[in-house]
Amino acid sequence: MNPHAKLIFTLSLLLGTTITISSNHWMMAWTGLEINTLAIIPLISKSHHPRAIEASIKYFLVQAAASTLVLFSSMINAWSTGQWDITQLTHPTACLLLTTAIAMKLGLVPFHFWFPEVLQGSSLTTALLLSTAMKFPPITIFYLTSHSLNPTLLTTMAIASAALGGWMGLNQTQIRKILAFSSISHLGWMTVIILYNPKLTLMTFYLYSVMTATVFLTLNTTKTTKMSTMMISWTKTPMLNATLMLALLSLAGLPPFTGFLPKWLIIQELTKQEMTPTATIITMLSLLGLFFYLRLAYYSTITLPPNSTNHMKQWHNNNPTNTSIAILTSLSISLLPLSPMILATI
Repeated sequence: MNPHAKLIFTLSLLLGTTITISSNHWMMAWTGLEINTLAIIPLISKSHHPRAIEASIKYFLVQAAASTLVLFSSMINAWSTGQWDITQLTHPTACLLLTTAIAMKLGLVPFHFWFPEVLQGSSLTTALLLSTAMKFPPITIFYLTSHSLNPTLLTTMAIASAALGGWMGLNQTQIRKILAFSSISHLGWMTVIILYNPKLTLMTFYLYSVMTATVFLTLNTTKTTKMSTMMISWTKTPMLNATLMLALLSLAGLPPFTGFLPKWLIIQELTKQEMTPTATIITMLSLLGLFFYLRLAYYSTITLPPNSTNHMKQWHNNNPTNTSIAILTSLSISLLPLSPMILATI
């Protein structure tokens, strides 16, 4: 892709995100979402592979439908209340439509079907953008309207997302699809707490973004997209693979890594809200995700393939590791001791 075109699309992504997260008016928020959608589509389809073209078409159709529902929801609310302010969403039908629209944009169950397919058709860097930066504007709208949304509906969608993200990730061999289902599962954790502590949802999203960025950038460095190539990438970059294992365990939510912090706080908050059954169910469902994270961690650090593969042994890579990967890895495995300071900010 032409560097100038890439720069324009990246700046458009930043502009769209900034417009949405800083707006109070529904029309401006919708405009930001549309700029984001139109800017990411060329980045998805830049390889011109049939699968990439298919992914960009699927993404466009789903996002266009979700944007239409956002517009429809805001117009219904404005018609009944005379308010275009995002925080003044009070009409029940408008609230239901907005929940549907944001669930489609985020890839929450039952509107998750597009997400693994689009990630599989994208490059690893575009998949990283789709998993993190593209989810920030919809989560911001959820944050601003959280007081108006239906608690039963959100809790049901959250538990279903955690369950499906765990179940569907078990039998995958493509790493991008595994990380897509991991994203759906994490979104379930964020959604379940948004009514009771919206700031905790944002903190969970930030930490999830750091851990996911670490994993995607590491995989991009080793050029790993499926399990069979992951098994033999140890010879290429031994230290990077060792830190990838730690980042994956952090993403699974195991102590003493960073990923344990948001899950611990969410379980604590749900218990305070007398939602112990919900906390128990969502914690049990995270064990499904733990299985495939452990599988990935095992594959990333295995030194000899357990069976014969058709891949050539890769040469050891002496290139220095990217500084951004080093910083992100440090953050994704070592923030738990700083939890008092993090808690003071939310």
